[in-house]
Amino acid sequence: MINENQKSLSRLIIVLDAIMILFAFGLAFYIRFYTNIISTGVLVLSTIETLVPLFVGIPTFLIFYNLLELYNYKRHFGLFETIARIVRSVTFGILIILAVLFIFKLQDFSRWTLILFYGFTILFTTAERYVMRRVVQRMIAEGRFDKRCLVLGLNDISLQLMKSLENNQSWSYDIIGILDDHAPGGKVVLGKIIIGKVNELKKKLEELDVDVVMIALMAQDYEHVERVIQICEQAGVKTHIIPYYHRFIPAKPYMDDLDGLPVIDTRHVPLDNFLKSFAKRIFDIVFALIALILTSPVILISVIMTLITSPGPVIFKQERIGLNRKPFMMYKFRSMVVQEDKDEMTKWTTKDDPRKTWWGKFMRRMSIDELPQFVNVLFGDMSVVGPRPERPYFVEQFKETIPKYMIKHQVRPGITGWAQINGWRGDTSIEKRIEFDLYYIENWKMSLDIKIILLTVLRGFVNRNAY
Repeated sequence: MINENQKSLSRLIIVLDAIMILFAFGLAFYIRFYTNIISTGVLVLSTIETLVPLFVGIPTFLIFYNLLELYNYKRHFGLFETIARIVRSVTFGILIILAVLFIFKLQDFSRWTLILFYGFTILFTTAERYVMRRVVQRMIAEGRFDKRCLVLGLNDISLQLMKSLENNQSWSYDIIGILDDHAPGGKVVLGKIIIGKVNELKKKLEELDVDVVMIALMAQDYEHVERVIQICEQAGVKTHIIPYYHRFIPAKPYMDDLDGLPVIDTRHVPLDNFLKSFAKRIFDIVFALIALILTSPVILISVIMTLITSPGPVIFKQERIGLNRKPFMMYKFRSMVVQEDKDEMTKWTTKDDPRKTWWGKFMRRMSIDELPQFVNVLFGDMSVVGPRPERPYFVEQFKETIPKYMIKHQVRPGITGWAQINGWRGDTSIEKRIEFDLYYIENWKMSLDIKIILLTVLRGFVNRNAY
């Protein structure tokens, strides 16, 4: 319910943002052509041509707002950070509008209208966000969303629950007491008091004003669950269950039905679906072909510079582990001097690694050395987007020391990925990388791939952690 409410708020903000864009364009157009604030212009375009910036602007601005996480209800930006992201989004959007006007040869479109449209969109969207922020804060302060909550069980699960609710007070859950069979009544834990035993639930629901009962019982106490739910339903009180096995299931578990028997898929992978996997593969092939054509001048320069700066082959081949734990040869432009196979397979690249050539160092910084991997994509070894593949030597190490590391091999590895565009690339935490890789695997959508590709471009190819 928490996520649903916040998603609904995000949808409302999307609608309001679209209205602000519409209003900004209308006001800009009115000032330009129907007032003397700026010298009145003469319309030389048709109605459809005049509305091109609006038709392009609304979806483009909203897409960039989304890419810069302005609709991510799990991210809470300060006002100035929100304004900065709005400005960046509108700036990119206006550049795309200018490109569209140029492509369709609409150079006669009023420059003043575009300038005013740019400024008004930033101004009105910022004002709308500020007002919405104040309205929501006011409603939270007035207790409009408050839910009085009773927690069943005192254990690691309920302690984690109480800490989460304390750290996220915007969720508006107010814990009024705890029922537990193993702790003395009156004991205070994290500021919450134990008010009785689980078998006193019916009495407590009659005495107290309760909206939600959070069931956070351990396995040995699950004999109470059926009775607890019956009591809550008779009292008209909602129940939420936090399963004691929550560590073994994802945040969004996939439920299947086997003739009335519910089955939880502990690691649902959307790309196991044939049609989704096929669509992603077609997208990869088309994108890789286009990328190789567009970057062909850079590829040619890289080939020449690699040959000039160091003797040896242009392409560096290295074994990596890919889909279904199968090895494949990954291609890169060679950025180091030719070395022994043992060193190449087992040594990390360091910051001042003497094996790197000066051109190789530049290619690594700019991610140019990765361009041959589009050939891997065409061969089917890799995808444009996915978890980065690793060498067999390190896979053997990580699978023993990093929980869930091997799950990344349930999808094709990628040239770029969710972890990489969030800063976890190069010499960074493997644990954090796996955390982001798992999010990608469990939440894959074609729109997520497109978002990652766009963010890879918007945030630049420069890798500060690349050695």
